[in-house]
This record gives sequence, structure tokens and C-alpha cells, in this order.
Amino acid sequence: MRFSITGTMEQGSLALGSAPPGAGVALDGRPLRITPDGRFAFGFGPDQTKAALVTVRYPEGGGDSRSFTPTLRKYDIQHVNGLPQNTVTPPPEVTARIAKEAEIIYLARLMDTGGSDFLSGFDWPAPGIESGIFGSQRIDNGVPMSPHYGVDMAAPVGTPIHAPADGIVSVCDDYYLNGGFTLIDHGQGVSTSYLHQSKRLVKVGDSVRRGQRIGLIGATGRATGPHLHWAMNWFQVKLDPSRSTRKPKPDPL
Repeated sequence: MRFSITGTMEQGSLALGSAPPGAGVALDGRPLRITPDGRFAFGFGPDQTKAALVTVRYPEGGGDSRSFTPTLRKYDIQHVNGLPQNTVTPPPEVTARIAKEAEIIYLARLMDTGGSDFLSGFDWPAPGIESGIFGSQRIDNGVPMSPHYGVDMAAPVGTPIHAPADGIVSVCDDYYLNGGFTLIDHGQGVSTSYLHQSKRLVKVGDSVRRGQRIGLIGATGRATGPHLHWAMNWFQVKLDPSRSTRKPKPDPL
């Protein structure tokens, strides 16, 4: 076997692959982008149970295939009360706006750019108490909602948010549910998102560097109080960013 896959290898995690330069790689028959030195990525869905088949064709001929089955996770149930009710059950007049904003984000996450900024891992983007964990079933103001696909950090309004890795800003705007929202493309379909910001310090098209201030924590959109909701995706596959951090989380405030 001349290729390798690393990562936590569990539901909702990012996997990193390495193959000989010039190789071709496919995931379940879908060709993947690969860097000149043979690096690639893919994600395990948060509820994925079936194996992912990675196939590598070597530049001189021949190849290898191997299946990778993610480890199962047990997700919590989280009750969140005190949310603005108009964000839990939005009024009909904002339905079109919410749909349009969701479409913009969806299309941005379809981008397959040639960057490889994700390869160096990710730093924790802001200090704070971890108030929401990935994958938990959310009961918002008593209403069952979709699972919570991100990590929440509760901290005072104005607390700086730093880019966890290099990347390009592909979305940056104020949205009804997400509040102050920024999406950073890190290459090969890997992106991170930052929600509920009180202030956005970057704009679409900006190149950001690891550690750069990109925004300030707030309580905009669907939020009970000031916090950062940090999300990660591989294309449309929702991932747990805490599983890809390069450094330990900072101590809670």
C-alpha cells in the first residue's frame, strides 16, 4: 500500500491523504483534487456508517484500494432556551431571505479550489467557554431542530476571532439566522465558517493568514448571548472542527 490516510477517522471528521506525486485519487468513484506532492482530503459525514472507498492509481500504472469505516459517535441532546422566537420560527416574510442566504453559502461550499492551506491543521479561533458541541440534537425554545453542526465558544461581545489557518474569504455578510457571517475557503473543499459576529473585519476575496483577526464575537442572528459558532465543512459534508485543531484549546475565560 503506497498511500496513507490520517485523522481521527470518526463520524464528522476530516481525513488527510498522502499518495505518490502524480497519482490519481477517487473517493467512492468520485475523483478528488490532489496537490502536486500527492496530498488530498475528504470528510466523514456526522451520521455516516458505511465505509468510504479510497482508490489510488499510480502514475507508472497499477493502484490500490482500501475501505475506511468511521468510528461511531454518540451525540448529546442540548436544550437551548431564550432564543429570539422570530429566529426559531421565522415569520413568512423572511422565508425568501433565509432561503437566498442558505443558497449563497451552499454554492460557496461547492467550490473546489486548488489551495492546500488545510494541510497545516487548524488553531482554535477564539477563547471562551465551550457552550455548544458538535452533533448535539438541539431543542430550541422547546422546538426540535436540526443537529448542532459546529462548536460554540461563549465569550464577551468584542472578543477577537482569529483565522485558524490560511485561506480565502468566499462569503462575508450579515444574515438573518447566522448574524455576522464569514466563510473561509482553505482549499480542496475544506472551509470554515464563523457565525453571530458583532463585527466582520475581512471582505470577500481577502487572503487571510493564520492568526489574523477576522472578526469580533457577538450575539447576532439566532443566538441567546455572545458566542462564536465555528463550523467546518468538506464541500457539503459537515465536520467537527475540534477534531482538526493543531493546538489545544485556550483556557476558558
